[in-house]
Order: sequence, then structure tokens, then C-alpha cells
Amino acid sequence: MPKTSEIDVASIRADFPILAQKVHGRPLVYFDNAATTQKPRVVIEALREYYEEYNSNVHRGLHALAEKATERYEAAREVVARFIGAPGPGSIIFVRNTTEAINLVAYTWARKTLRPGDEILLTPMEHHSNLVPWQLAARATGARLRFVDLLPDGQIDWNSFLRLLGPRTRLVAVTHISNVLGTINPIRAMAQVSHQQGAAILVDAAQSVPHLPVNVSELDCDFLAFSGHKMLGPTGIGVLYAKEEILESMEPFLSGGEMIGEVTLESATWRELPWKFEAGTPNIAGAIALARACQYLEDLGRENVWQHGLRLATYALKRLQEVEGVHVYGPGPGTPRGALVSFTMEGIHPHDISTVLDQDGIAIRAGHHCAEPLHRWLGVPATARASFYLYNSEAEVDQLIASLQRAREYFGHVLG
Repeated sequence: MPKTSEIDVASIRADFPILAQKVHGRPLVYFDNAATTQKPRVVIEALREYYEEYNSNVHRGLHALAEKATERYEAAREVVARFIGAPGPGSIIFVRNTTEAINLVAYTWARKTLRPGDEILLTPMEHHSNLVPWQLAARATGARLRFVDLLPDGQIDWNSFLRLLGPRTRLVAVTHISNVLGTINPIRAMAQVSHQQGAAILVDAAQSVPHLPVNVSELDCDFLAFSGHKMLGPTGIGVLYAKEEILESMEPFLSGGEMIGEVTLESATWRELPWKFEAGTPNIAGAIALARACQYLEDLGRENVWQHGLRLATYALKRLQEVEGVHVYGPGPGTPRGALVSFTMEGIHPHDISTVLDQDGIAIRAGHHCAEPLHRWLGVPATARASFYLYNSEAEVDQLIASLQRAREYFGHVLG
């Protein structure tokens, strides 16, 4: 494991123009990073450079701008491949986001592979984007969804997983880090036993790739999906990684320009990987800016980013214990978890918590976080979620706690 060091938060914050602003007269404390992260100047500059200096479509043009755009776009694919430890750029498909990546697999691989009676193994902690596509795939193919039990602290019940995994299992689809609980699932171990049963494994890595040093070759996952906007990149760009032999066997998700080999009036053939799955003009600027975000994270040291987020989550767990009536969900102190904490306050709706915090310049998320079945399992309609990233500090966590204390006092007074 590489040597780690604490990152210089003050220096990093200077790279993010949006963090200098005030909200309701208070300095912005941005704790909504699990929804989307802010963007450093180098990423914003990458977008500007593309549109001001070499804006052109890729692959088809022979003029200078088209050649430069194509070179930068394909170089971005190579950067992303290295960032997640993929064996090569052919296994990297640019899509809009994690949701589209998972749907690509559900509409192509799943509909071709699944048969009546086959099983898709999921967990109750899945984001809707890693649940609803499999509901539709099961409905279309006659496959069956099965769900692994969770332990009281929100971790996977390994015995339940092994009991449900069997010869009928064709796919295990699981989040790497829960966007509500912060649970980190044991993907490598899950992949190993899944493959022993002949099942593929898909990983929703929307919350892990931005924080953890993820290596798909070491995890041995068959599919992995993530979004650029949760890791300092722009919106509208995401990635599907898949093993090339699996991609070769799959039909295209979308068809049209760019992805064709030869077209006649009656039929068509497809381009080689990865372009077979990238119909139409792609988000060229987004891919180039995503590569810049990857390089920014690499320069900081990904283990450093991970440890910083873990420190903040651990510190927040400790400080939240000081607030009367707070209940935190997910693994407790001492268990590695994602850089987020979800909680409720007795007698105060999470939406009201968020509104009060906003008046203090603190941005959090409140609701079911696109994980409605998980909240039913938790027995609450919604939670408040504070999620951290590399530009956040313990001092900001202290501000969060002070604001929650004020919310407690205010609603205690109002409610009598």
C-alpha cells in the first residue's frame, strides 16, 4: 500500500471557485458530495479549452481540429482505463452516467443471457439505478430477483449471500459503497464466489471510484459503472467498464452514427470495441474533462483522498453522538465506511433539518436518496445525509454539529 499523507485542505479549496461564495451570508459548507461534487479550475479549464480551441466532432474528420479532438478524446479513454486498472481502453465505454451504464448492461447483456427461472441477486441497499433496470429485465425475460439479507448495522449478511447464490444465479448486481449507509461491500470476495457458480457480477461504483483506489482487474468484476460528476468531473459523462470478451458478445444498446462498420439498405455491421457502444456524437468535452479530474485525483494520491474522507466520516460519527435525539444509520465507528453519514433527529423531519442547515450555509441532502426500499428496511421515510470530499474539513463538521444543535433547540422550543 502506498504511503499516505494528510492532504492540504486549504490549498485544495483554492482550486474550487464555487467554494469561495457565501450562502445566506454564511461561508458555503458543501456536504452534498454523494449527489455531485464541485469542480476544480483545471476541469473547468479543460471544458473551456475544448470549446474555445479545438471544438470539432471526433473520428470522422480529417482536418486539424477534428484530429486534435479525436486525439484528446481517445487519450481520455486511456487515462480512465489506467485510473480504474482496466487492461486496456477497449473495455471503457463512455456513457452519460452510472444509470445509463447499468441500463446498457440490462438491455443488452441481460436480455440476451437471461432465461425464465434464472436469478439476479441484489441487496436491499441498492440505488434505484441498480434496482429498477433489473426489475424490467426480469419482467422481460422471466428471470427472478432475489435479495440478500442485511445485518442490523447495514452490512451484507455473508451467510445469506452464500445461501442465495446458486446454479440459477446469472448475475450479482451490487453497490460498492451504499449512498445511504456508507457500507463498503466485499466486491472481490463476492466476485470470486459468484464466478465459481458461473454468475457474472456488476458493480455500481458511483460512490467508490471517486474515493477508493478501485482496480477492476483486482476486483475481477465483469461490469463496473460510475459517473464523472461525483469525482470532480462534469455532468453528462460516465463510464461502463466491462470485460472485453463480454462486450464482444453483446449487441449494441443504441444504434446510428459512429458505431457502424458498414451499412446497406437492409443491414449493418458494427465497429470494433469500444465504439460499437458509442452511437452518435459523444460528450467529447465531458470525456476530456473527466480525464483531467482523474489526473487531479491521482496527483493528490487516491489513498490520501480515501483516508481523508474516512477521517471526516469517523469524526462526524463521533460528534453526532453529542446531539440529542440523533440516530445514525450504517456501520458504526471502527468499521471502514464511505465518506458519508446518514441520520435522523427525533421529532424533526430531515427536510426541516436541511432547511435549517441551509440558512447556516450548510448544504446536505434530505430524502430517501433514490433508495426507497432501503429506507423501508430502516423503518424511516427519509434521512438527512452529510457527505464529504477532499475539500472538506473537520472545522466544517464542527459547523454542522453546531447548526444541528441550533435546530434541536429551535424545534424543541417550537414544539414545546
